[in-house]
Amino acid sequence: MKPAFRAGAGEGFRAFLPLSIGLIPWAIVTGVAMQSAGLSMAQAMGMNVIVFAAVAQIGTLPLIVADAPLWLVGLTALALNLRFMIFSAAIARGFEGIGVFRRLICGYLLIDGIFAVCTDRMLREPDPDFRLGYYLAPAAWGWCLWQVSTFVGVLGADVLPRDWSLDFMAPIALLVILVSLTRQRPMLVAAATGGTASVLLQDMPLKLGVIVAILIGMIAGFLAQRALRRAEAG
Repeated sequence: MKPAFRAGAGEGFRAFLPLSIGLIPWAIVTGVAMQSAGLSMAQAMGMNVIVFAAVAQIGTLPLIVADAPLWLVGLTALALNLRFMIFSAAIARGFEGIGVFRRLICGYLLIDGIFAVCTDRMLREPDPDFRLGYYLAPAAWGWCLWQVSTFVGVLGADVLPRDWSLDFMAPIALLVILVSLTRQRPMLVAAATGGTASVLLQDMPLKLGVIVAILIGMIAGFLAQRALRRAEAG
């Protein structure tokens, strides 16, 4: 392990640690939701490892319970995860000089909080070993914390008192991440555009307004990112 990698790993871990605390309640809620939907422990944890995206996991649970067609479940998960296309485009330059296999691992580990914390530093750092460590250390920590906390939620679903109203924890955790993300102009444009569109399109049939709003926000974020790059290049 190269010194630059270790230095990046330490710095990245310290930067992400405060924000990572927000993963705990979000993961517990996800675990409770999967267990309450009737998934066995093996199914819940298998989904948690394979999908590793809380919004998609919770968003597709009603379809799974209703025995919806597999294509519909997959399409819904894809729509709910479209934001990662914006994230990937924005952070891509931070992986220059890093091999394909490592980039694939990093892609799997990408979550909202990691993107919010790592992007600016990675785009400014010339050393690829430092960049890789800066990303991988907090990303691996977030993955482990998520798996353990979700497991706690699955185990405790029947034990946690109903009057605790854990549902409110998820929006709070997402708000913390959203504030961090909107420090970057393309993310702010995407969030503002998508949020506005979701309100305007809330009366669309079959609740399609949310999916359309996600697409609109994603396009707005892409356009803002391209405009920012042109401004920096010019």
